[in-house]
This record gives sequence, structure tokens and C-alpha cells, in this order.
Amino acid sequence: MPDSGIAQTIPTLFRSAVDDAADVAWLLAGDDAYTFGDALGRIERVAAWCRAAGIGPGDRVLVTAKSRPEFLLLWLGLMEAGATQVPIDPRASQAEIAGFVGQVEPSVIVTDADLAPTVLAAASAVGASAPVVDVADALAAEPDGRGPADIDPGDVAVMIPTSGTTGRSKLVMQTHRAYVMAGEGFPFWLRLTAEDRLMTSLPLFHINAPAYSTLGSVAARASLVLLPAFSASTFLDSARRYGATEFNAIGAMLEILLRQPERPDDADTPLRICYTGPSPSRERQEEIEARYGLEVICGYALSESPYGLVWPHGTRPYGALGAARQHPTLGEVNEARVQDKDESGVGELELRNPAIMRGYYEMPEETAAVIVDGWLRTGDMVHDDGDGIYTFVGRRKEVIRRRGENLSPTEVEAAAETYPDVAEAAVVGVPSELSEEEVKAFLVPAAGRTIDLDALDAHLRDRLTKFKVPRYYEVVGELPHTATRRLAKHKLPRDRTPGEVDMEARTRD
Repeated sequence: MPDSGIAQTIPTLFRSAVDDAADVAWLLAGDDAYTFGDALGRIERVAAWCRAAGIGPGDRVLVTAKSRPEFLLLWLGLMEAGATQVPIDPRASQAEIAGFVGQVEPSVIVTDADLAPTVLAAASAVGASAPVVDVADALAAEPDGRGPADIDPGDVAVMIPTSGTTGRSKLVMQTHRAYVMAGEGFPFWLRLTAEDRLMTSLPLFHINAPAYSTLGSVAARASLVLLPAFSASTFLDSARRYGATEFNAIGAMLEILLRQPERPDDADTPLRICYTGPSPSRERQEEIEARYGLEVICGYALSESPYGLVWPHGTRPYGALGAARQHPTLGEVNEARVQDKDESGVGELELRNPAIMRGYYEMPEETAAVIVDGWLRTGDMVHDDGDGIYTFVGRRKEVIRRRGENLSPTEVEAAAETYPDVAEAAVVGVPSELSEEEVKAFLVPAAGRTIDLDALDAHLRDRLTKFKVPRYYEVVGELPHTATRRLAKHKLPRDRTPGEVDMEARTRD
């Protein structure tokens, strides 16, 4: 495989856009609008603040990454200074934030006034000495005119939490090269131009919004619309308000949109492209396209490699994830293969490209288990359809995908078992009517105890982000185990059962 040839970093990619289009409206959010030049001025303020605070190349900065312009500009400013951002879910509980602070040992923590009390308490709980700074203060510094730090494309830009935990999270160490390649590739894969306006409601603590929507708009010299969150009832109106032509969807977003009451003007928007994954069925995709008057393009990637699969230009392999995505100027830099195929042609997808992560932070064994001889073992099972096209089948790794978020069942089990009436818990993903999965917990009561599910639910909500809290609970006498006493979760039912309690239905009642 040829070397990537990528000599750019995130700061140099952004500055090249400023050189070409300084006065072009770039970032639109709420009533705010920033040109590329405006944004660079604010990025330089953050970089100057970093340097004044002694934050430089390689220093870790923990950020409660809300989907607001100041946090997006903060990220780009941290990149300008050569720092490494660790973006966390701003909805995280105090215990989860404390877990990240203890694991990362950041030089500084950046948040806002609303979250500062929770962050300060979390830092104090683990004895952290890192100062807690308001994002507004970082943006208020005076520029020092020093320009970008001297960093390499292979340096770590972001450490991405794959699922926040109260203990240790797998933090994906992703490089400037990977982000730049993703930004340069995204407009090519979707055939976007400077005339397009990309809209994202996806979180800034994942890779999709920063790498694809943000840096894709930068590479294309296009505009970016940043929404604070996904709202099905206002999504199309937002597209109309901002003139958005493209948006990214993950998980159940499209299904939730489809469940909105139909309106005669559903297709009367400037939207022309939606990028999504996993791929819906052909029937569902055609329904989406007809109702909203746009084209759906499907693909697949993961934090460990933003170069995954995408529908090749001019093809519509319905239900498939596509073929290995390539770079617009560097050619064939990404390889895909299926290992350990069964008789039906299903096996684990592996990728090899220059955008693969450097590894999981301070987890050499976990890193060695997934990167072997330069190949990334994705843990995702696919069918080799021939002609380089792959279709998603399922996941080998035990991760539950709920409403566009990944969560660790082990973390939820551990939290449930801190409740005194629970002796043992097993958490599994069960089918959801919105696609992906819902979370169900099977619970064994402690000897002589009775589990109050409402009290347990409240206990978990104090310790976990909302999307991790089970929707379903079922109290059982015992859980299945293997001969070595490991939980045999494959023996637990995934269908609705008479003994389960649906907490959402209880709330509605």
C-alpha cells in the first residue's frame, strides 16, 4: 500500500480554506454566523490562551463538548496549539466525568458555567489538580500571532471515548492525518462542492460531526450548519432556515423522522443528500427518498478508522455498506477484507489504511488485539457480496448500539450491582422498534431482598448517562452461567417476555 502522502494537519487544512475563502460564510448556528476568517481569529485566541496556560503539543485537555460554536472553535484552537482533545459527553454523570478525569489526568478541563459545578465536584472526587476553565475565557484571550504549533500529521489530535464508563474507557487515539483524510474524502464520496451547505445535529464528542461534517465543509470550502441536537419536529424547518443541502444521520434518526406526521411540504427543502449507516432496506430507503426528495448514500466507518466503506459513485447497492472508500487524490489507500468466513461468506471485516488509530490510550493489550500486522479487526461481521461490496450482518464484540450511541453492558451491570438489593445483573441489547437496540437488564435479587425497580432506576440515573439506563428490567431467580461461571448471555431471551417491566410504558401510563 502506498504511503498516505498526507502532509497536512488540522490547522494547515483550515488555514488553506482561509487562504481560498476567508470571506465565505462557514459556520452557522442559531443566530450566529462566522466566515472562515472570523473563525480563524477565534481559533487563534484559543491557541494563544493555551500557550499562556502552558498547554502545548501532546498535552491532554478534557472538554465537555456541547454542540455549540464555542466548543467547535475551541477544538480547532486546541489543534492549532498542538494539544490533544479528550471530548466527553456533556450529559455524563458526575461519576462518569470523575472516571475520565482520573484516567486521562488532563492538564486542564474546559466546560461552561452550567456544567462547572458538576465538573469541579468530579475533579475533586479523584483529587485532580487540573484547573477547570470556562470555554468563554479560552475564547477571550488576545491572539499572539504565533501561528500553528510544529506538529506532525501522525500526532494524536483527539482521544475519542468509545463508551464512557465510571472506570476505564477505551480512548481511541486518532491522528491529525486521519481527520484530514476524512475531511478531504467526505466531499469526494458524496460529490459535494463549495455550493453545498452541510448540516449536522450529531455530537462533537464523536468522530462523525468533527471529521466528516466540519472538516468536510472545510475541505470543500462549503458552509456548515451546527444544530445543538437532533429534533425530528424541527429538523426540516432548520434545513429550510439555513439552506442546508446535506446532512448526516446515524442510528434511528431516519426512522424517527419518518414517524413524524406527513406534511405536503416534506420534500420542499433544499436538502439533496443524506449520508447514513447502517443501510436501510431498499423499500425503506426508497420511501425516505420519495418523501423527502433527496438521495440517501450509505457507508460505514468507526472511530478506529474513519476510512471504512461507502457506496461507490454511480452505484446503489441497497442494503449494503459499500466498498472500501478511497482518497480523492491519493488513490487506493484503503483495503478491506473478510476474515474467518463461514460457509455463507460471513466473516469479520478488517481494514488497512493510513487513517487507522494509533491505538487505545494506555491499553497496549487491547490495542494489540485489534491491530494485527497493520490490519484493524473491526469486530463487525459482514457478508462479502463480491465486487468489493460488503453487507453488514452483526457485531462480534459485545457492544450495545442505542439511539446512535455505543454503550458497554459491563458498565451498566457494574452500576446495577452497586444497588444493595441486586446480587447479580446481566445486561443485553434487545430489538427496538426504532432500529438498533434497546437495553434490558436481567436482575437476581440479593438473598432475602426484593428489588424496587423504580428505586433501582433512579439509582442508575444518578450514575449513568440517560441512554445507558435500561428501558426493560426483568427480575429472575438466577442467570445462566458457563462451566467457568461466566455469564452465558447468549442463553437469555431477546424477545419480549411476560416477566419484564417496560419503564417507558410505565412512565407513559
